[in-house]
Amino acid sequence: MKNFSNIFPTIVSYFFIVLFVYASVSKLFEFERFQIQLAQSPLLSAYAGFVSYSVIIIEWIASMLLLVPICRRSGLYLSLFLMSAFTAYIFIILNYSDFVPCSCGGILEKLGWTEHLVFNVICVLLIIIALFLMEKNILVRKSKTAITVSTSIVLSIILIIGMFLSSEHVIKKENNFTRRFIKHPVIQHQSVHLDNGFYYFAGFDDHNIYLSNQKYPQQLLTIDSSMHRKAITSARIETDHPYKNIRQIVADNHFYIYDGSVPILFKGKLGTESTTRISYKDAYFNDLKVIDSSRFAIRTQIRPSNHLVLGLLDIDSPEKLQLKTTVLKKQTDGLFDVDGSMAYESHTKKLLYTYTYRNQAIVMNSSMQVQKFLKTIDTVKTVQIKTTKLSDGTYKMKAPALKVNVRSVVYKNLLFVQSNLMGRHESRKAWKKSDVLDVYEIDSQSYVGSIYIFKKDDHTLNDIIVTEKYLYTIHNNELTQHKMTKALSQYIKSGKPKTDQQSRQH
Repeated sequence: MKNFSNIFPTIVSYFFIVLFVYASVSKLFEFERFQIQLAQSPLLSAYAGFVSYSVIIIEWIASMLLLVPICRRSGLYLSLFLMSAFTAYIFIILNYSDFVPCSCGGILEKLGWTEHLVFNVICVLLIIIALFLMEKNILVRKSKTAITVSTSIVLSIILIIGMFLSSEHVIKKENNFTRRFIKHPVIQHQSVHLDNGFYYFAGFDDHNIYLSNQKYPQQLLTIDSSMHRKAITSARIETDHPYKNIRQIVADNHFYIYDGSVPILFKGKLGTESTTRISYKDAYFNDLKVIDSSRFAIRTQIRPSNHLVLGLLDIDSPEKLQLKTTVLKKQTDGLFDVDGSMAYESHTKKLLYTYTYRNQAIVMNSSMQVQKFLKTIDTVKTVQIKTTKLSDGTYKMKAPALKVNVRSVVYKNLLFVQSNLMGRHESRKAWKKSDVLDVYEIDSQSYVGSIYIFKKDDHTLNDIIVTEKYLYTIHNNELTQHKMTKALSQYIKSGKPKTDQQSRQH
């Protein structure tokens, strides 16, 4: 028994020396992969950088302490702390995490999470037995050991729980630009080859999606949810205007065709080609979204400053244009720095404006009253734009600006933002092959997760649209339907579109 009490702690020590050295060297050889895996962890996402270095350093320190007989007891306590933390980490992953990440990689890559948990528990028990055997049956010292062992285990568990709770808060509310990719959020369902690469999404309803075309701007292509082409219509509009940028948008069983440079706006019933002019020279604009049959959100420029502002065009009102000059916040020139994309959601009656060059989206009601601000996960609070003012008062960019958000779409309570920036601890190889959509929950102003949409033949994403069951993308001349899995659809709140009267009461 005396020999066993001497030999067992030594065997355990050498076992953990081999374990920690092998584990740390494996992590170093695939350090980028190790950091990426930590960044995708629901517990440690916000601390991936710190943890990736700390774990390797602690494993090496523990190995060196275990190697020296006089320091072996300290090495075992450090090993106990580390293995208890690993055990607590896996237990929380399996029982309290929003999702269970892939268990691939690491020293025991063939094992699943449950097998990892069993292995770690056995390791913890081995260390505890070794520590008690080193105390030579002295009751006082064994009591002290029991207290120290318990304290080490409790502290490691508290540390992991604290990191879990704070990491969740940082990732969802105060993200440091660490993306968390949703596990299998969409499944590529079907694709349709389009006749040219100039299509964009005009809208959707319960049964169809509608595509218009920059090359043939009066055409509207209807495709059903089975990805069958149903019809192509060509709107008849007045020809005696100097059109420069004709666009179409579909809403409430009607299509709207407009050119803000004229400015003019027509309306027609879906499935027909005839149109009625409903607005002419009421307001110049460079973007438009349909709120209801008579009200439209627009973005325009005001003179003499040439600043971009939002406005409400109400064709039934005596005062047809209401400018909302305080919504967009100037940082430099009031033109490029406030550039962005508008998106309107008919279910919630919310209008969102996502800045292109900074990490913010504005949430408004249908009357363009600001309700809240939503921060995107990148860290670009201030636009990085260099402009020069010409003699005629106009501004020009002196150098290419740092584009943060490419485009945004909204469906019910979720905002989908196509980002132009690579996050921390993100695979550069995967990022180069994909476009990234960051998903946000609007009501709670929190980050849900991210989605990779792989490029098609090196073509980047032209446009996106989201419906109840599907996420549609256009890459050059290919339309793709992605079916949303529960991993993503669970975040979509149910609810029917509010009536216009309900919206105005709010």
